[in-house]
Amino acid sequence: GAGATDLAAAVVAACSQPGGPAFKFLYPLSLPVKEKVAAVCREIYLAGDVAYSPEADAQIAAFEAGGYGNLPVCIAKTQYSISTDPKLLGAPSGHTVTVREVRASVGAGFLYLICGDIMTVPGLPTRPGFVDIDLDLKEDRILGLF
Repeated sequence: GAGATDLAAAVVAACSQPGGPAFKFLYPLSLPVKEKVAAVCREIYLAGDVAYSPEADAQIAAFEAGGYGNLPVCIAKTQYSISTDPKLLGAPSGHTVTVREVRASVGAGFLYLICGDIMTVPGLPTRPGFVDIDLDLKEDRILGLF
């Protein structure tokens, strides 16, 4: 709403101040993918180890061979814990992050790892669903929802 414009202006002003801290990644982009993942898991998720499925190992090797190893990494995992186990609550440390799949969003410029037992939201279709929704005023009903 309109109230957010003041907040947005304040954020832009804060980011524009000279001498402020510059954005930097947690790791050099030149590191191999597994070292970038280890840095995030160790520093952010307090993990003691990272385990990869054979599929994730093969995908990482393919992305690195294809020239995508210099992309930053993003980690998709449960929102219920900093671990990949949704039942491990609080701020656990020393746990193992399990990577089961690795995907690339090359256009957006990152690799993303699917960790633990989660599902991702599918992308939008080329023809949005709202195009087929209509209102029948004579019958007072909505068409095209289901």
